[in-house]
Amino acid sequence: MTETPEKKAAAAASPKDSKPVEPVKLRRRIIWATIWSFVGVNFLMIMRFFFPRTLFEPKTIFTIGTAGDFGLGVETKFQQDYRIWVVKKADRLFVIYARCTHLGCTPDWKPSENKFKCPCHGSGYDSDGVNFEGPAPRPMDRAYVEMNAQGQVVVDTARLFLCEKGKRCQFDDPGAFIPV
Repeated sequence: MTETPEKKAAAAASPKDSKPVEPVKLRRRIIWATIWSFVGVNFLMIMRFFFPRTLFEPKTIFTIGTAGDFGLGVETKFQQDYRIWVVKKADRLFVIYARCTHLGCTPDWKPSENKFKCPCHGSGYDSDGVNFEGPAPRPMDRAYVEMNAQGQVVVDTARLFLCEKGKRCQFDDPGAFIPV
């Protein structure tokens, strides 16, 4: 059986025309896409190294207004921005740093109960920041306060006054309060 030239041409043309090249091109595209994806992800990781994660802490020294701006009691409007409460009594104004002395959570002011209550473990503090219930070992810290030349109250949360058990209480030291 001899093949005719037409059959030879058809047999030779059929493998070329049946497009076996397409799967090879598809595999090459997938491999190159995988390689470039890998290179791209690594490039992004390297670029991320140059932009480290940072926490933007609030300023530690700031003004909160004049002493006359505050009524008697606890003012909570600075809790979100500066993590402090301004407390005005009949004879003094002081600033409590809003951090529980047990584990550092931010207590909430409960005006109906006239106390600060820590949501983490239930420590309770009176309006002066002195602990009376829960696991807190000591009263909350007070921030340094002073009056500037314009009559504004300046608070410095980097300088805290403590009242630790067995040690001298610093709440009556100069800078722990402003007489009003």
